[in-house]
Amino acid sequence: MPPPDERIALVTGANRGIGLEVTRQLAARGWRVLLGTRSTAPAVPGAVEVLPLDVSDDDSVAAAGQAVLDRHGRLDVLVNNAAIHYDTWQRGVDADLTVVHEAMETNLFGAWRVTQAMLPALRRGRHRRIVNVSSEGGSLASMGGGTPAYSVSKAALNALTRVLAAELHPEGILVNAACPGWVATDMGGPGGRPVGEGAASVLWAVDLPDDGPTGGFFRDGHPVPW
Repeated sequence: MPPPDERIALVTGANRGIGLEVTRQLAARGWRVLLGTRSTAPAVPGAVEVLPLDVSDDDSVAAAGQAVLDRHGRLDVLVNNAAIHYDTWQRGVDADLTVVHEAMETNLFGAWRVTQAMLPALRRGRHRRIVNVSSEGGSLASMGGGTPAYSVSKAALNALTRVLAAELHPEGILVNAACPGWVATDMGGPGGRPVGEGAASVLWAVDLPDDGPTGGFFRDGHPVPW
């Protein structure tokens, strides 16, 4: 078991992009980070452990939840980062619903099932935070046409954030959605801001004090309209 003062975080979809950068930054701070991935992952300096995890597979998620309890006994932070299908090639009027289903399975239900599986470990943690990596693309206030699978799945993730925040608030577990902004990653494409800046937006929600906000939607520490 880890030392009692060591903080432990799980980051899903952490083999590349924002998830990998969040992992790197947490490890550089001295956190023990569980790098959740369904594929191979690059080596990261620090106390980083690869945790096999396919967020769209019930058995994989259940096994990961048990592994966290067996190896570490607790979890302090869960970052639900795994996401797929930034479907710029689609419009809602004629979208391939198979693609939409796949996006919902990972972007919404993946975060939901991982949260459920990790709650036993989170309830034993000390710095208990759930951060759902969302997007302004899921903001109803500014939503328009295009990217239907991605936008709808992120709007649903925001709704889940509100539900979980209300239910877990009595237990002192903070649940927030964090938008990293348009970031130059494999998913975001060229032209976005550096991945370190996007990761910092996510880490702001990780670092919240115990009396910090819950049930909010933020980018760089500032509220984003729902």
